[in-house]
Amino acid sequence: MLTALRAGAYPDLSAYFSLLYLGIFLPACLIAYSLTPGKYKKYALLLESLLFYWLISGVYLVYLLLSVGAIYGFGLWLRSIFAARDAAVKAAEKAERKAIKKAYQKKARHVMTLGVLLHIGLILVLKYTGFFLENVNALFGLTVAIPAFVKPLGLSFFILQSVSYLVDVYRQTISADGNVLRLGLYLSFFPGIVEGPICRYGDTARALWEAKPIAYENLCLGLQRIAFGLMKKLVIADRLNPMVEELFSRNDAYPGYMSLVGGVLYTLQLYADFSGSMDAVCGTAQIFGLTVPENFRRPFFSKNISEFWTRWHITLGTWFRDYIFYPVTMSGPLKKLTGAARKKLGNHFGPLVAGSIALLCVWFSNGLWHGAAWHYVAFGLYHFVLILMGNIFAPYLKRVNDRLGLSSEKKLFHLWQMLRTTVLVIFGELIFRADSMSMAFTLLKNIFAHFDLTGFAYNDLKAALSAADCDVLDLLIVGITTGIVLVISILQEKGIRIRETLNEKPIAIRWAVWYALILFVIIFGAYGVGYTPIDPMYANF
Repeated sequence: MLTALRAGAYPDLSAYFSLLYLGIFLPACLIAYSLTPGKYKKYALLLESLLFYWLISGVYLVYLLLSVGAIYGFGLWLRSIFAARDAAVKAAEKAERKAIKKAYQKKARHVMTLGVLLHIGLILVLKYTGFFLENVNALFGLTVAIPAFVKPLGLSFFILQSVSYLVDVYRQTISADGNVLRLGLYLSFFPGIVEGPICRYGDTARALWEAKPIAYENLCLGLQRIAFGLMKKLVIADRLNPMVEELFSRNDAYPGYMSLVGGVLYTLQLYADFSGSMDAVCGTAQIFGLTVPENFRRPFFSKNISEFWTRWHITLGTWFRDYIFYPVTMSGPLKKLTGAARKKLGNHFGPLVAGSIALLCVWFSNGLWHGAAWHYVAFGLYHFVLILMGNIFAPYLKRVNDRLGLSSEKKLFHLWQMLRTTVLVIFGELIFRADSMSMAFTLLKNIFAHFDLTGFAYNDLKAALSAADCDVLDLLIVGITTGIVLVISILQEKGIRIRETLNEKPIAIRWAVWYALILFVIIFGAYGVGYTPIDPMYANF
């Protein structure tokens, strides 16, 4: 048994809907956790989380352990600085207290900065060294050797959690934790370490450490959510994959409008894959009695791009907001710039100057976070421009809408806003999905310069389906399943809690619905002989 638990031998375990994870590892963890006496459950959960990372990453577990040790040490260092400051302030004369506080705050800022730079530096070295050297070689005609670093799964996610912990301790919004094992569980909790969500210490660490017994209601609700995510992943995302691969890898073989079709299908695939994985994470956490932050809130109901990013990958967006946008905006130079710009440009355009600089930092970082390539940077800058334009023209558009009597309360106008936002998102995902900037330009050029609707025919779609070894039935199944997800999303948008409402129904109705869902996934899911399992799409970011 123990010989089977080899380091890094099971990378497929990182796929939440694989048989290895869903059929073996998760049930084994739940059984072991349930059998562990109450006061030891937290240690069992920590061991299960470390075992999970050991099995998928092997020796690269050391990065996770080093991060745990680092935030533990830096946190205590900051705590000692603040304790010394408070003692010094208490003993000093009133006139000296401000200077003492400033000196200790400067020291704490240096410690926090060092801890943050060590963590961000690790990502920069492992993830971006190759990208940097490739561009240096191309720019200066050099031949510097490019080292091949292995980036462990989940590195970006647990590093961002580590940084948020250190900054929050520095800001004194949380107290430094003196329990290194609790910090270890906070960073390593196995359901979320591969794809997030990016949790904050204050929201999850102590709740995790309470390690509540598994309650029957939480078990049912958690399994139901996992099943819903399983439907999204297997029936929509994985079934669409061959078609998406065909349309992007051989885009030159089809008319321009087929590139747009590829963008639509990829956007749907990405949403189903990532939100389905988040359903699995949130469902698993609920089984353990933990509420983790939601990463999706029906993003395609957004009225504009800015709102979209408050509904899509929510925890990444709030991380960038709290640890990049606000600090940059509130920095001394930008506060001065805002004051000067406000005097010259007025109350609308003045603050936009500094805000736009901070926004650029956010979206440049967002693009690079997703990958070390220029098309990811372009993806980030595309959204930066859209949001910036929205901020600039917001008051003028409001005046026009008011004069025309248009508002989001009117269903047709709201629908138009949602469709407009979705189209803009699809063009962004085309850039995101492309393998390079040249491919992104080619896809966009095909759409705008070679759309060629005169050749629009069933034969084009049929040829693409045939090349992808799919047929119209595959698209029909995806369409029906997407319709189911849409109906559920509409109900949730209206404030209806689907699982809780269903649990109030008679047991025959409840079981009928969930058996129908399970049978639907079994019959229409993409799996089995001849099928190549698709890795979680966000695990590599």
